[in-house]
Amino acid sequence: MTTLQHVETRFGTLAYREEGNGPGLPLVLCQRFRGTLDDWDPDFLAPLMANRRMIRFDSAGIGGSQGAVPDSLDGIAEVAIAFLDAMKLDKVDLLGWSLGGFVAQHVALAVPKRIRRLIIAGSGPGGPSEGPEPHPRVREVMAHPQNGEEDFLFLFYADSDTSRAAGRANLARLTAVPNRVPDVTAAGFMSQLKAIGTAKGVRDRLAELSMPVLVANGAHDVMIPAYRSYIISQEAPDAKLILYPDAGHAFLFQYPQEFAAEVSRFLAD
Repeated sequence: MTTLQHVETRFGTLAYREEGNGPGLPLVLCQRFRGTLDDWDPDFLAPLMANRRMIRFDSAGIGGSQGAVPDSLDGIAEVAIAFLDAMKLDKVDLLGWSLGGFVAQHVALAVPKRIRRLIIAGSGPGGPSEGPEPHPRVREVMAHPQNGEEDFLFLFYADSDTSRAAGRANLARLTAVPNRVPDVTAAGFMSQLKAIGTAKGVRDRLAELSMPVLVANGAHDVMIPAYRSYIISQEAPDAKLILYPDAGHAFLFQYPQEFAAEVSRFLAD
């Protein structure tokens, strides 16, 4: 486990971990709803950091960071941009998962010249969408004060023995992570929930994402149906879509080696 570091921004002191090195721009990771910088699966991180500099951080008010959690996606994106400023990162590759995928799109639209390549995992453009709706139980389960193992498996993995087994293995790896930052607080959870619930979405601006974009999801995501990833791939001008079988929202941790290899190939092109 790398040392937890901190950097000062106008939103407060933000926590981050920096790993790996190598040629090319750093890869910055934006985390999911209710997730911290220590909720990235080690089996996914290890191959990514093998040949490049990688930075994962906690947004304002999350995990090891100070400040208050913004209650809008634009506000959370402003924190991410302030983090890039404080780290003196003029240009990066950006990977966002789930809520982080929404945030990454907002960042790329706000400062397009600073994002060389964009990876949107388990996410969509936000706002109203045609196609399948999230599973009717998602809102109820997401709103639980604490998400136990069954909640986690329902939200993040497909309803199959193989996918659920992968989910339990993912949970075991995360539980074994030492010196974890604090979990997301109730106040932070509510602000994130408001940010998601009030967002209008960016579908009408997807054509502005001129950088190469890699979009990926599990074929059976109950929270953000894979069709919404397909929308991005159709409307962003230079986007590639990958769907993983027998997998849900946490496909990247069910197939950590495979997806890390896809990411590495995409960033190396």
